[in-house]
Amino acid sequence: MIPDAPPLPSPDPAAAGRWPLPPLVRASLALHAAAGAAVLAVPASWPWAAGAVVANHLGLGAAGLWPRSAWLGPNVTHLPAAAAARGEFALTLDDGPDPEVTPAVLDLLAAAGVAATFFCIAERARAQPALLRRIAAAGHSVQNHSLRHRHHFSLLGPRALAREIGDAQDLLADLSGMRPHCFRAPAGLRNPLLDPVLHRLGLHLVSWTRRGFDTRQARPGVVLARLARGLAGGDIVLLHDGHARRTASGRPVLLEVLPPLLARARAAGLTPVTLAAALPPRRA
Repeated sequence: MIPDAPPLPSPDPAAAGRWPLPPLVRASLALHAAAGAAVLAVPASWPWAAGAVVANHLGLGAAGLWPRSAWLGPNVTHLPAAAAARGEFALTLDDGPDPEVTPAVLDLLAAAGVAATFFCIAERARAQPALLRRIAAAGHSVQNHSLRHRHHFSLLGPRALAREIGDAQDLLADLSGMRPHCFRAPAGLRNPLLDPVLHRLGLHLVSWTRRGFDTRQARPGVVLARLARGLAGGDIVLLHDGHARRTASGRPVLLEVLPPLLARARAAGLTPVTLAAALPPRRA
């Protein structure tokens, strides 16, 4: 029997402390100020100043294109040390709920007695409210994977990010009875404007330790090998119940991978836990 995770309290935006600037962002602001001062003092230096600013922006862009980077703010790639020491790992599923795949996943998880974390697209959840309630009722964790899963998410400004994430937060909480405390960016891509929004909403940015590329790879054995090789306590595993790639026979790869992955984890003495159970709320 999977124990129910207690609902998390709603964060109070007014009580959130000041956003702590990441070192890279602080250095970028200092560089912009220095470049402006240099041009004012020595106008002929503008090509060097402009070059430094452009290089800085390229660096910020590269940091946002690296899903597991912590250069733009905190990014959870492993469970806390205490959970790792207990041999716990997190099984996370993105892009659902899917009316065909997600029920089959829930059946497999129930048969194994395993709790997982579902990073849900809120508009998909709104189209499948009974399925989202089933996820929550089975003791799984519902977390925020944005409102629409926009392909240009990493190009959004602060207001658009706040709407995309905040609206998803409210919708998922209303539908599931659980207020998410974790957020995963679409495709893991982001920009320097994301973390202030997450800080204000009390959300952890969560990426992963290992992924199977199961939205691209049609061979279950390849996906399983990527995930199971070296699987250890503290790992965060990424799979997809939405946008699932299918095998040559038409079966979603995830459904072929999940049972042997859980069997290997069990043989290695590892226990799947939800992010709600393993990860405390983000502190201001």
